[in-house]
Amino acid sequence: QVQLVESGGGLVQPGGSLRLSCAASVNIRSTFKMAWYRQAPGKQREWVAISTNIDTPDYADSVKGRFTISRDSTKNTVDLQMNNLKPEDTAVYYCNLRQTYGAVDYWGQGTQVTVSS
Repeated sequence: QVQLVESGGGLVQPGGSLRLSCAASVNIRSTFKMAWYRQAPGKQREWVAISTNIDTPDYADSVKGRFTISRDSTKNTVDLQMNNLKPEDTAVYYCNLRQTYGAVDYWGQGTQVTVSS
């Protein structure tokens, strides 16, 4: 059973930065996909950033140029660096892992990010 634990959420002012981290209970070196999703109140969960072992990272248009996803296979973590945060980035952020193509998705418990002055 894969476990994912997120950390690093909190309250930040517009224009500020946060770094989220997700620790996986498995070796992620050859993991097919690791990603970050978010869900704002009253909205559907949406993908934010994705890292696969077959392609370069990709980002939702709304965060492109502001967010960066990175894997550290020595620590089995995937981080999301978020810069120039906006109020519309407020959401619960979830870590996602899929070990191989077509396999089941695993999710973390989520971490709250609030961008407000």
